[in-house]
Amino acid sequence: MTDIKKIYTTILADQFPDSLTISFGSHTLVYRKRTWGIVGPDGSIEERGLRYGENPDQEAALYELTGGNLVLGECAYINPGNGLVSAVSVEDMLQVGKHPGKINLTDIDNGLNIIRYLMNQPAAVILKHNNPCGVATADSLAEAFARAHEADRIAAFGGAVVCNRACDRDTAELLAGNYLEVVCAPEFDADALEIIRQRKNLRVIRIGRIDQLAAYEKVRYLDFKSLMDGGLIVQQSAVNNIRTAADLLPAVATHKGREYRCFREPTAAETADMLFGWAVEHGVTSNSVIYVKDGCTVGIGTGEQDRVGVAEIAVHKAYIKYADRLAWRRFGIPYAELKKEVSDSTRPTGDLTEIDQQVREEKGGLIGATMISDAFFPFRDGADVGIREGVGAILQAGGSMRDYEVIEACNEAEPPVAMRFTGKRSFKH
Repeated sequence: MTDIKKIYTTILADQFPDSLTISFGSHTLVYRKRTWGIVGPDGSIEERGLRYGENPDQEAALYELTGGNLVLGECAYINPGNGLVSAVSVEDMLQVGKHPGKINLTDIDNGLNIIRYLMNQPAAVILKHNNPCGVATADSLAEAFARAHEADRIAAFGGAVVCNRACDRDTAELLAGNYLEVVCAPEFDADALEIIRQRKNLRVIRIGRIDQLAAYEKVRYLDFKSLMDGGLIVQQSAVNNIRTAADLLPAVATHKGREYRCFREPTAAETADMLFGWAVEHGVTSNSVIYVKDGCTVGIGTGEQDRVGVAEIAVHKAYIKYADRLAWRRFGIPYAELKKEVSDSTRPTGDLTEIDQQVREEKGGLIGATMISDAFFPFRDGADVGIREGVGAILQAGGSMRDYEVIEACNEAEPPVAMRFTGKRSFKH
């Protein structure tokens, strides 16, 4: 067991070159490998790059764009000097904890990918395996983190947190009370840093440009996909263009000469949740369906092959996470521990029954939530999943041959459900 544990704490040497040059026709992009002088257990400084890749036996390297300007057609791609994760210096690693690996940095990157659209108020994103497990906005950063964490306490264990405001003492106390792998913010107050450092293995990373993330909203970068045969697919990165209520389209469709229209208008709160949810969707692996409520995720379904299935999975997760939240609030223990104590007869059965009943009655917190789908519903069954749980509004791409059926589902609901189209999908693979 000792040897197995050791592989996760060993920094794997890599054979990747110090620089990388990519030519696009007449354009040349130059990248520099990032390494950091990390103080080892014996006090010596080791110059190392990433700990390892996705697994401990995969060498990996991080490269920062340092030279070249790329313009292809009408698209000007991001210029050098705008690094975020790739520009992190050893001084920005306020606490190294366990030396960062690929997954730690890609989690931070996807957190930035989401939070750049949530810069108008304090926001926190908690990620696990490159998907958000809890996202929330609030009047303060501490409240935003608390809401994001409560949205999925289970998955947040060992997660990465990205904040869009300086980490203050109140937020630090909440962070230190949980097991996390990475915490990233534009700055950390001195007393906040002292509190967080109580978690010795926690990686604490400062990215000063987070407070400028709104400027990255429309910026595109080159998105590479390596194929197993050594080939490459290169695409423009995705950009979220659904930013205001004016960007939302009415849910209207025509079938056999008849016009179908979703007749209930979304409320201001539902519209805000549509925009918030679509921003979160930008960082969720597709096929995906998520449920959001009052600027916080309720259930996140990721990476499924069919849309009705992922809608159901997101509901299932919402119920589980809601039960865990109630158990923690009421008894100070996770729901799984509550079940075990009841099973072991060390706690009254009524404690569990009370929680389960409330979860059923409140449908996992989904009543009045907004359902977000990253693409259109090919059949109404996907929308019906959310409608049965009491969602108040739906946002989807639209464009299906059966849009009229989904509109009918919303109009037939009791009470009727509001719906808007984006006219765009938000796939992420």
